[in-house]
Amino acid sequence: MENILLILEVILGAGIVITIFMQPSKADALSGLVQGGNKETFFAKNKSRTKEVVLVKLTVLFSILFAINTLILNII
Repeated sequence: MENILLILEVILGAGIVITIFMQPSKADALSGLVQGGNKETFFAKNKSRTKEVVLVKLTVLFSILFAINTLILNII
């Protein structure tokens, strides 16, 4: 049982690292503040379906599962 949880811990940790590295840099978004921008873009209207939002949700999910798995491993 402990070996399965350790393997799951490694997979979840790798998932966190991969989803964090796939997220775009926030420095790109700051250039829009200086230059101004059109807020009526497709991505502004459908912000909940963009790739960035999916990656953030996956990162949060992997982090929560990682924390739960770590607590279970410490209890065992």
